[in-house]
Amino acid sequence: MLLSKLSLYQFSVELDRLLPVGKQRIDNRSGLVLAATAIADNDERTEYVEISPLTGIDVDGNQLTGFSQHSLAQTVTELNDNLPALLQQPVDSLLDLADNTEQSAIAFGLSLMHAKLMGSLNGHSLESRTIPLIYRNQDEPLTAVAERVQALGSNVHSVKVKVAQTSLEDEIQLIHQILAIRPDLKLRLDANRGFELQQAIEFIACIPLHAIEYIEEPCKQPSDNPSFYKAIEAPWALDESLNDPDYQFEMQAGLCAIIIKPMLLGSLDKLQALQNLANKHGVRTILSSSLEASLGIHALSRLANMVTPDEIPGIDTLGAFSQDLIQSSGKAKCLQLSDLQPILELG
Repeated sequence: MLLSKLSLYQFSVELDRLLPVGKQRIDNRSGLVLAATAIADNDERTEYVEISPLTGIDVDGNQLTGFSQHSLAQTVTELNDNLPALLQQPVDSLLDLADNTEQSAIAFGLSLMHAKLMGSLNGHSLESRTIPLIYRNQDEPLTAVAERVQALGSNVHSVKVKVAQTSLEDEIQLIHQILAIRPDLKLRLDANRGFELQQAIEFIACIPLHAIEYIEEPCKQPSDNPSFYKAIEAPWALDESLNDPDYQFEMQAGLCAIIIKPMLLGSLDKLQALQNLANKHGVRTILSSSLEASLGIHALSRLANMVTPDEIPGIDTLGAFSQDLIQSSGKAKCLQLSDLQPILELG
């Protein structure tokens, strides 16, 4: 199969409500759509992938920190420079570029495009599986959060709750309110490295331990996580740590899961290599979104069904988007290529 057409577009979608990025908040999500056509024996196949580094400006005008290492502008520049060389080349050339880039979003996007064009994601269940995301909006009363918890279906058995966002007292109250409404729920807590060691211990000490599935990145200093576990015996997971280009898997006391955001990690090969290492130590692998638009979330859903069929991914972020992108999730407006800003058209 040869790559006969390549096109790059930029999108920007307003959010109906703010989304948390660590302790920051965003009201807009921007990124890229790569369209590629491959031809073999007069049979054409066109696929689309979203390439959206988690970067940009928050609602207060500050740069997002702690997630993607490269800006959207840097991503555009690298793709502009390198995509022309792929035209009329074998589809496998996408993997060559994915292996040689330092940009995780590009590596993931190109390896995903290769998988799509080769049909590697075909035949996998499209059943929508996700863990509901619970967080308190700015200046929102606890009663509003309670209403969202009460609205959860009886088939929901786990929720992800953002913590280390406000005061310990308010967040402990939030957790107890959730459990008062749904005592059967298991909690995936996400601290985004928001607690000092002693704060993390004090927080978990005030919550029923049996209700905690794990807490992601509990400590500001990741080296404190084993000490956190020794003190309180609450299982914990890694998330942001995986985005460090120098990260190497190391088993530590209490580590029970790695939360992989493929857009921030890199290629599918890198994802599966890390998953294999974790599996050897009995550590779960769970895929999670980087707040992608619907095109990216749809791909993550299919990918999760393929590589982590026994785990429910954390992709419950589309509710905040005002529009869909290429792949409809049921919103009134679904942006198509004609609605996007063209950047590069080849072939």
